[in-house]
Amino acid sequence: MQSIWNDNIEKDTFEPLRGDMKTDVLIIGGGICGLLCAYMLKGAGVDCAVVEADRICAGVTNGTTAKITWLHGLIYDKIIRRYGTEHAALYYESQKRAFEQLGGMATKLGADLQYCDSFVYSRNNQEIIEREVAALQKIGCDAEFCKQTELPFEIAGAVKLGKQAQFHPLKFAHAIAQNLTIYENTKVMEINHHTVITNRGRILTNKIIVTTHFPFINKHGSYFLKMYQHRSYVLALKNAPTIRDMYVDEAKEGLSLRGYGDLLLLGGGSHRTGHRGGGWAELISVAKRYYPGVQEDCRWATQDCMTLDSIPYIGLYAKSTPDLYVATGFNKWGMTSSMVSAMILTDMVCGRENEYANLYSPSRTILHSQLAVNVFESAKGLLTPTVPRCPHMGCALRYNKQEHSWDCPCHGSRFQEDGKLIDNPATGDKEI
Repeated sequence: MQSIWNDNIEKDTFEPLRGDMKTDVLIIGGGICGLLCAYMLKGAGVDCAVVEADRICAGVTNGTTAKITWLHGLIYDKIIRRYGTEHAALYYESQKRAFEQLGGMATKLGADLQYCDSFVYSRNNQEIIEREVAALQKIGCDAEFCKQTELPFEIAGAVKLGKQAQFHPLKFAHAIAQNLTIYENTKVMEINHHTVITNRGRILTNKIIVTTHFPFINKHGSYFLKMYQHRSYVLALKNAPTIRDMYVDEAKEGLSLRGYGDLLLLGGGSHRTGHRGGGWAELISVAKRYYPGVQEDCRWATQDCMTLDSIPYIGLYAKSTPDLYVATGFNKWGMTSSMVSAMILTDMVCGRENEYANLYSPSRTILHSQLAVNVFESAKGLLTPTVPRCPHMGCALRYNKQEHSWDCPCHGSRFQEDGKLIDNPATGDKEI
């Protein structure tokens, strides 16, 4: 189930680590976030290297729909109500800067960048759309309310932002990777202060950045309580009407649409990992209803880390780890959030202040309603008396019939039917 981003693209390959080495900064995880961190650090004159257990961008980056926008669902009204207008303005400014940086790089690197409008819509709640438009306008963003879209169904309303963008994520990632120090097929087994032990050798380093999607070190940061994972599905459809702009439902289980070439990318069927959801069957039903006559070109699925307050965790892994950093919890908006991560972490590593660091700090308050849900799901998974169990923290796994995998409802690890690891935070295979 490869995404369309793998078609007609030349991918660079990188040798595994061969023996011990030293580097000033080690980045663990070779997705687009890890690569951007390395790219920015190298540009700042920092000696750095990336280690990736598999191939670069073979995981979540491979499954993105690659929308580049600072319109991240209905987040701005939420931030204002939780933290105030100043925090919402900082989020907007940081994501807009990241958008501009990404757009400039993608244009130079030939990553099929296309500017378009971005919409967040609601099928049945005009009021929440109006609140989001008001929140955006309050912080100086030129957003507007509309009802006229390219969508094949009626909506209660949509937030519209002009001149956002979409691109080819793997073309972009492999372009920025060309001049970086990268070791593929190099799996981190243990971190002991400034020594990282891999299956290929030891790495001595002054600072470590973890960009492994879901952080895998449990003894710091409590990420197993602060996040859960959400699974969603995509169909690439032929013979569909052209969709010029980008659309996403304000509901987590709603539909996402964008075009690429002559294809329509229809996303949705979402659910918390380890729970039941509509999956591809739901998307097939939607396609038949609204786009009769289309043909499926390919299908894939992806997984997103969701935080307690819808803001990513970027910064020190924990207050007690001065040389260990993390970037995670992008809440389905990994393109600009990856660039924000690279901007903040480059400043932190270089000893510079960053005006957005406090907003994204992983050590901010965890007192949000989602925490109780996460605790309940973890307790239920631990107390369920069935096998097999996840090696990450011992939760009972559930079988995913659509994808023929064993999924963890607590923290989102996934395994093939034979027990081979698919998605972290688990770090090894499971005997089934």
